[in-house]
Amino acid sequence: MPEKELVAASSRPIVLSVLSRGESYGYAIIAEVKKLSGGSLEYTEGMLYPVLHRLEREGLIKSRWDESETGRKRKYYRLCRDGERALENERQQWLGVHNTLAALWGLKPCRI
Repeated sequence: MPEKELVAASSRPIVLSVLSRGESYGYAIIAEVKKLSGGSLEYTEGMLYPVLHRLEREGLIKSRWDESETGRKRKYYRLCRDGERALENERQQWLGVHNTLAALWGLKPCRI
């Protein structure tokens, strides 16, 4: 399991990336991150919802309430245009960090 600080630092680009695939809701985002990370990243509601609320305040995502298939109310989140631009900026920054570490560790860098 990655250090808490690394998980927190990566939450913004991860959530934006998940939402770039389409509209989703909290539990589905948590499940998707767990699946994509092979179980090494396990978000909790207490960690995810503050990130979603911050991204919404920043105008990067929008939310709407709707009924799920079971009839329960569920809040769905989607990426906005500003969120798409923010995601591209995050991607560039993270690839820069990755490539620096790759160079230090003798690994192949990713294309930016």
